[in-house]
Amino acid sequence: MSTFKAWLRSFHPAPLAAGSRERLLGCVGAGLGLLLCEWIGRRALGTTNPWFIAPMGASAVLLFAVPASPLAQPWSIVGGNVVSALIGVGCGMLLGHNGLAAGIAGALAIAAMFPLRCLHPPGGAVALTAVIGGPAVAALGFGFVLWPVLVNSLALLAVALAFNNLARRRYPHGPVTPPQPHRTADPLPSERGGLTREDLDAALAAHAEPLDISRDDLAELLGQAQALAQRRRFGRILCADIMSRDVVRVATDAPLREAWALLARHKVKALPVTDAARRLVGIVSLHDFFVEHTAEPAFPSGPFDGERPVSAIMTGRVRSARPEQPIAELVPVFSDGGLHHMPVVDHDDTVVGMLTQSDLVAALAKAG
Repeated sequence: MSTFKAWLRSFHPAPLAAGSRERLLGCVGAGLGLLLCEWIGRRALGTTNPWFIAPMGASAVLLFAVPASPLAQPWSIVGGNVVSALIGVGCGMLLGHNGLAAGIAGALAIAAMFPLRCLHPPGGAVALTAVIGGPAVAALGFGFVLWPVLVNSLALLAVALAFNNLARRRYPHGPVTPPQPHRTADPLPSERGGLTREDLDAALAAHAEPLDISRDDLAELLGQAQALAQRRRFGRILCADIMSRDVVRVATDAPLREAWALLARHKVKALPVTDAARRLVGIVSLHDFFVEHTAEPAFPSGPFDGERPVSAIMTGRVRSARPEQPIAELVPVFSDGGLHHMPVVDHDDTVVGMLTQSDLVAALAKAG
């Protein structure tokens, strides 16, 4: 009985995670795309053909309402529709324009789209249209594949590319590869150990049933879920709890020899650079002494000019934290961002502390 109830509950529609902005964009984009497709279809077929505009309506739902779906990507719509149209026209010519040919065309279209990696649900409707779309479609023969199917698909895709990118959507929806700060072949620290992409591939292969989400999107969602779990676990630890408060700093107009002496005396690898009011204006590190932004070493290839001001080699754009900020938010920045130290500033950008990787490791070790 419980199994039957669980089966019945599976019919309950799941909530769609789409905000009001995404819903409005989906409606407006689909409307614009379909207006263009209808105009092209009418020019190609000589009349308004409801059988053909129907598949384009289904494509519009994918391209504008769920543009992140693997079924909505450029190759899916173009390849899926064109392959399905070819199969549909061929079945109509060989078997006649009847229900049997329509069923076979739909089945063969799906069979072809899987290995060609262009699965696009509206392609099944395109195959049916090629078979039972009426005299106007039949008269076009294989010309139906190019005009209007290919032209319509490309036109709808062009609108989707322009509209989605103007709306700041990532389309085509490819994977986002975070930069490797050290420019080596090693994976980022957050990707070493734990759940790997190979694990995801194995799990998806074992699942067998195709899912309407890419491996990369699934990995991104799992990473975000892990970050939220870490924030919940370590959210009570704030930067103010673990930062160094007696901060060794240097002025912008201080000579380099003074900054070098401070680094050596206090055995630190970076100094926040501040103005007269202790506001953060930059940071100078050991790395800056040896590799300037001109990609030429300051020394030892040449004499060390200790009288040059710190501002000559400091990094002006500095990532900083707030005292009230949870350290869980900084874990990705330190692990994958390549940072080793981060100044902590108040709302006036006055330096009130310093965080290092060592501080973060110690705090997480105690909390764990």
